[in-house]
Amino acid sequence: MALQVSALIYCLIVAAVFLGMWLYYDHRDHARFEIERRKTTFRCQKCGHLYAAQGVLDFGACPRCGQENARLKF
Repeated sequence: MALQVSALIYCLIVAAVFLGMWLYYDHRDHARFEIERRKTTFRCQKCGHLYAAQGVLDFGACPRCGQENARLKF
């Protein structure tokens, strides 16, 4: 009987470790995806360069020529 109880406890501990790892990595990957998703796309009116900036911005300076541009709206 003691062997069965020990095996059950071992299986529960292993399951808890895998569940904890799954929740941790799922949360971490979701946070990374949200950071990548929150980029704003711009097209320069002066030189035609397409670029993205981190965050939700209405205006962004072109990295190539410095022109201030409004964000693209789809």
